[in-house]
Amino acid sequence: MTKEDILKAYHFRHATKVFDDSRKISDEDFEFILETGRLSPSSIGFEPWKFLIVQKPELRQRLSEVSSGAQKQLATASHFVVILARTDASYNSPYAEYMLKEIKGMPDDVFELTSAAYGNFQNNQHLLENPKTLFDWASKQTYIALGNMMTSAALIGIDSCPIEGFSYQDVHRILEEEGLLEDGAWDISMMAAFGYRAEDPKREKSRQPLDKITQWIE
Repeated sequence: MTKEDILKAYHFRHATKVFDDSRKISDEDFEFILETGRLSPSSIGFEPWKFLIVQKPELRQRLSEVSSGAQKQLATASHFVVILARTDASYNSPYAEYMLKEIKGMPDDVFELTSAAYGNFQNNQHLLENPKTLFDWASKQTYIALGNMMTSAALIGIDSCPIEGFSYQDVHRILEEEGLLEDGAWDISMMAAFGYRAEDPKREKSRQPLDKITQWIE
């Protein structure tokens, strides 16, 4: 794949509002998209994300009623993803111990040193001041994963749309009623729809010139 191929995918990608509901993403292709999310980087490697792939029509309908920015996408997307962020990703949490010991395989002595270093980082960044600052930090990481998922989708000709237009309280309530937040361990970060566009965009992609958004310090 050339640089031109990659840039072509970026030009191809747009925030698709209406998908062709007769076309479905193959299991193989969507697993590829999810894998690029899984392999994404995150601050101190905590991977504080979870991807809920919402295919159940009844749940999509409930979400549609409280998601003004996802009306058409929920009705037509091949795959609809609700991305959750961890609420308890502090350095001294059971989740942190799980990540460091079970996922990264750290022995106890290395775990103790690493945990202390991560504690200093989170304290210095004021992430432990209240639950919201910690959740917001975790939520930021989910955008890295989503960006990679949308790019990987575009590279294989699949459309996507990131979505923040929803009532946080209502979506939280629905997911909680469905038992999907694991007693508060997770909460809603954002949504994303994937599928195939029903029609091409009506205008070319518009972006600021590169020299307006860059400044070289030499």
